[in-house]
Amino acid sequence: MEPPRTHIANIWSRRLFPLVAVLFLPAVILAAEPVSSVPRRTKVTAIKSWSVRWQPMRVVNGAPLFLRVTAPVPLESLSGNWLKHEVFFSLDTVNKTWSGIAGSSLQTRPGSYVLKLEATTIGGKDITFERKITVYAAKYPRTVVQVAKQYTEPSPEQLQKVSQDTGLKQEAFQHVNPEREWSGKFRAPVEATISGVFGTQRTFNGKVQSVHQGLDYAIPSGTPVAAVNSGTVLLARPLYFEGNCVVLDHGQGLLTLYMHLSEMKVKEGETIQRGQEIGLSGGSGRATGPHLHLAVRWQGIYLNPATLLRLNLPQFDASSDR
Repeated sequence: MEPPRTHIANIWSRRLFPLVAVLFLPAVILAAEPVSSVPRRTKVTAIKSWSVRWQPMRVVNGAPLFLRVTAPVPLESLSGNWLKHEVFFSLDTVNKTWSGIAGSSLQTRPGSYVLKLEATTIGGKDITFERKITVYAAKYPRTVVQVAKQYTEPSPEQLQKVSQDTGLKQEAFQHVNPEREWSGKFRAPVEATISGVFGTQRTFNGKVQSVHQGLDYAIPSGTPVAAVNSGTVLLARPLYFEGNCVVLDHGQGLLTLYMHLSEMKVKEGETIQRGQEIGLSGGSGRATGPHLHLAVRWQGIYLNPATLLRLNLPQFDASSDR
């Protein structure tokens, strides 16, 4: 018996309705979305990052380095720490960068050391950043020297003078000026041949050993000696080993020392400009002959003056200081 047509129609309608509903459902959802002929554009915000640069690019033990930092946001202050030494930064408002001097001692082993930066933004927020700086091993010469015993075996009276000088130098070196006083490239104090280089391991009379911690310039007595950069006279006195010695404070923990002078032409506390005459060369103190010994000291360690003199440093003026 053939089923009624109405019954068959009901069966097909029940089966087709869910399928029709599914087919039309996406159209309903799409119709709910706004339609536009112009494609949407996603707004991308550029995120600034820290920039830390230094020179020389290849850092070795016993050498200074110049750091230049650009922060992602305007800063109120910036300080750093590297190799357990505080690094002082000053702002160059013209270039919007922070600059500072640092260094690694002769005893620093090759490896990567973290520079830790701590800053306070203009809005008062504390932010930090870290960057590794690799230190490589430098090759320093060795030499054997024969000198008279008076240079290696001080008398009891001389030892007492050495002790007094040590206390005087320690007191002076405890003073750390975080503000930058130097500006521009450091220039050689004299135009002369270098007779002794930094880092030389010297053996005197076969037993007394020392490390040469400066540059020696072979010049006759009475040659004018100029300041390598601007600064303040921290020390200007006769000392046993150093002879007539002038110490200039260039700020940011950086000092330069001028030894064995025959005459000092500056006074302690005096402000000095780069190239200004500070004394005359000689052979005072423990020196075997006339010459100028130039030393560089930063945060209690001695650094290679030759590297400092090669650094290409920015020239600052009053408008670029904060």
